[in-house]
Amino acid sequence: MQNEEGQNMDLYIPRKCSATNRLITSKDHASVQINVGHLGPDGVYTGQFSTFALCGFIRAQGDADGALDRLWQKKKAEIRQ
Repeated sequence: MQNEEGQNMDLYIPRKCSATNRLITSKDHASVQINVGHLGPDGVYTGQFSTFALCGFIRAQGDADGALDRLWQKKKAEIRQ
């Protein structure tokens, strides 16, 4: 919900899992959000990053590292890094 000035007034904004597109509920305390920094051609951090959210279900299955790797490979092809 937004007010007249366009400011967000919600206390909780739900997220979706980047790997499964499941809704991450407020009670999913096993979920994580990871920011992966982008590097320039010389290997120096550019100040930009990509955000990935993983739900507790993926982490409980032991597939978080594989899912994060797949997501990053797809994102890396998009940004040509």
